[in-house]
Amino acid sequence: MAERFKVYGRVVAVAFVLALFGAEVPAQPSFGNPSPTAGSSTSNQANAAADSAAYREVDYVNKATKGRALVVIPGEVKSNNATFTQKFGPNNIADFGELELSNANFQVLERANLGNLLNEVSLAYNLGDAAAARKTMQVGKLRTTQWIVKFDILKAEQIAENKKGFDGRAVGGLLSMFGGAAGSGAGLVAGSVRTQESTGVWLIGMRYKIMDASTTEQVAQGYKELKMEVGATQSSVMGISEGAKGGVGLDTMVQRLVQTAVWDIDSKYK
Repeated sequence: MAERFKVYGRVVAVAFVLALFGAEVPAQPSFGNPSPTAGSSTSNQANAAADSAAYREVDYVNKATKGRALVVIPGEVKSNNATFTQKFGPNNIADFGELELSNANFQVLERANLGNLLNEVSLAYNLGDAAAARKTMQVGKLRTTQWIVKFDILKAEQIAENKKGFDGRAVGGLLSMFGGAAGSGAGLVAGSVRTQESTGVWLIGMRYKIMDASTTEQVAQGYKELKMEVGATQSSVMGISEGAKGGVGLDTMVQRLVQTAVWDIDSKYK
């Protein structure tokens, strides 16, 4: 903790000196947009939607306190949804777990540093084999490990879908039939109108489990569930069409679930 305040103090001091002598503090990297539609209404709307789904760091409430030394092992994807299982494996979720637990100031031993030993560790804790766990925990950096953490996907299913639309051909035909010359023009316009809107909502649920590194006994567990909405709209009038499609993707949903689970771990079990 003292070392962290020293580093923070040096950063503040450097920033003060730069400001005092008129030097600019370097800004974070920024990048241009080479898209030919950059700045257009479609670009602005698409970027606004992307901004709302972009990664945001979580301000973990106890991140100033150093957490336990731990290893994140690959969990399980227990959902039978083909779309989800084709896209995600346990390692993807464990990667997100390592990132967020590190951001919350837990001492994370990365799986990449374990090499072939990772399979032995995962097997020991998935089977609850205390003897095998104690044996693997005597190797190298694993000696300081206090917790084993894993994240499992228990649910990924689309629970609702709604669609609505309008086809103006029937209305246009009636206007043309009974409206005379004026009705013919109105019927032409009305007959060209097409609108369609659809929305689908998914529920994705994640369980986290914390195990004692030396005994394999469960220290804590929790379950978090979030909604994912995907929508699309399409309209056309007199040959002029407009459409939009978007929503939070599965990658973002898994990361948000991990962030929610880590927030729980950080606030309850430090």
